[in-house]
Amino acid sequence: MNSSLPPSETAIRIAVVGDVHDLWGEEDAIALRHLGVDLVLFVGDFGNEAVGVVEQIAALDLPKAAIFGNHDAWYSATDWGRKKCPYDRSREDRVQQQIDLLGTAQVGYSTLDLPQFGLSVVGGRPFSWGGAEWRNASFYAERYGINSFEESAQRICDAVQAATYETILFVGHCGPVGLGDQPESLCGRDWKPLGGDYGDPDLAAGIAYAHSAGKRVPLVTFGHMHHGLRHRKDRIRERIQVDRPRNTVYLNAASVPRIVQTEAGFQRNFSIVTLRENQIESASLVWVDQRFEICAEELLYKVANPAVMIS
Repeated sequence: MNSSLPPSETAIRIAVVGDVHDLWGEEDAIALRHLGVDLVLFVGDFGNEAVGVVEQIAALDLPKAAIFGNHDAWYSATDWGRKKCPYDRSREDRVQQQIDLLGTAQVGYSTLDLPQFGLSVVGGRPFSWGGAEWRNASFYAERYGINSFEESAQRICDAVQAATYETILFVGHCGPVGLGDQPESLCGRDWKPLGGDYGDPDLAAGIAYAHSAGKRVPLVTFGHMHHGLRHRKDRIRERIQVDRPRNTVYLNAASVPRIVQTEAGFQRNFSIVTLRENQIESASLVWVDQRFEICAEELLYKVANPAVMIS
């Protein structure tokens, strides 16, 4: 980012890190430096309450914002998870440990203002499983005092209201409802019974509120619904949609596994988004090799080559 120009006139290079699932190391921090990113957004699922992974990410010396996914409360949010918990929950609270480690970088139900970029990051509901059913009621009641989608949506709207800047980036673990109901849609259900929109209604309500309040929302990014589909292997999930009237790009960054081993060595993926003058200029999925060079890149969106518009 060229800091000699006002934030609205500079290009901001953003890395979105999809579902980590324990695949993170020192090499990732080095790779981000080589990619020259200004801001890193994490969409959650660091591991099954993987405090060590979160500790490494918290130490990342770059501007960052993160939200937690369902796996980040794997042993704490559900009855069956608590029964399988490998540690003594009466003596240790790994969910809270993760929250404390990330501090202000954790944006679930909150706002992170970034004056150096002239924008704010707002988080959706942390630890989301997606879907239209209000799940893990006791977990949300105890941790957040939230008892319904309506109350959850209000918390997200409150975070929008608290944002200092008119430009807002939304980060969720699961994306918002409204991006399609096919199994291949960005948040589509790809397990039986096939089909149905598995997006978060409370996140959708928060985004709608931001739009109605006159905020600019150039990017909504999330993960949870992996690119690889469970019901078919001849294609992958849709990754991007654009609400063109509102200039909002919706990006699913969950390319899993995010680190793979090839004959040439380990390769790791990041979604790279360029923001200029409060709108998304381009978005790509890139793979970085052991020399920290981009060895593969898939262009998902470019202003000159628009993606499919939401109807």
